[in-house]
Amino acid sequence: MSEFVVITGLSGAGRSQAADELEDLGWFVIDNLPPELIPKVVELVESPASSTPRVALVAGAGAYHDQLMSGLAALRASGARVRQLYLEASTDALVRRYESSRRRHPLLTAGDGLATAIDQERALLEPVRAEADLVIDTSDLNVHQLHDRILEVFGDDHPDGGMHTRVVSFGYKHGLPTDVDVVLDCRFLPNPHWVDDLRPLSGLDEPVRRYVLEQEEAHEFLDRLEALLVPLLPAYVAEGKAYLTLAFGCTGGRHRSVAIAEEVAARLRAAGTVPTVQHRDLSR
Repeated sequence: MSEFVVITGLSGAGRSQAADELEDLGWFVIDNLPPELIPKVVELVESPASSTPRVALVAGAGAYHDQLMSGLAALRASGARVRQLYLEASTDALVRRYESSRRRHPLLTAGDGLATAIDQERALLEPVRAEADLVIDTSDLNVHQLHDRILEVFGDDHPDGGMHTRVVSFGYKHGLPTDVDVVLDCRFLPNPHWVDDLRPLSGLDEPVRRYVLEQEEAHEFLDRLEALLVPLLPAYVAEGKAYLTLAFGCTGGRHRSVAIAEEVAARLRAAGTVPTVQHRDLSR
């Protein structure tokens, strides 16, 4: 069965780099493809003579934003395995990138500033973002971190499908992660930060792990969450969901959320799911 990844998102958010990473992983990449040509590409890929089963399409916005939704719908209706990767970044981050590169934003006009053009594109692409299988916010990612993120998602990809599950810990004081599906607040648990011996440690250290997980509230929380996730994950897979990210937050992202995220990942592995784990704010 043919397999497609459609790379969409905001101009300057990293679409071309994501395409380069997929090309390095063996995907055939077509960059800056007008959406009306998507059905033609599907026809060529699915022809008996084709030897290109995995194709990544980079679909820009600009003058084509009104055709992108119909092109994606036609691709999903083809019967091929289709995933849409959407890349975004904050307006401030995109302004800095454009000022550094001195490139022109595709929607920039003489009467409006760069930030206005970025916000206009963001609004135009909101329906596309809503259909995405995976959203990656590149605001705080350098090229090496984006490489690692693409490799994490697609590096062990297999044509037979399945759902990539990711468990993330974070600190609320550093902001909510934007590219997650489910956010759970761990601040109801006692904070190891206020225990002198535990403050310098993290949720990866056994003393902090014991302190967090031995709380009665933690037992009940984890048991109820496991009872929810075990039947939920196969249901997501059956509905064709390609990616699921669970995020666990505490104040700083070093103690409670890290310990809980590691325990949730361990329970998912015991139930037959192999998640990747990221501790976003552990080094802050």
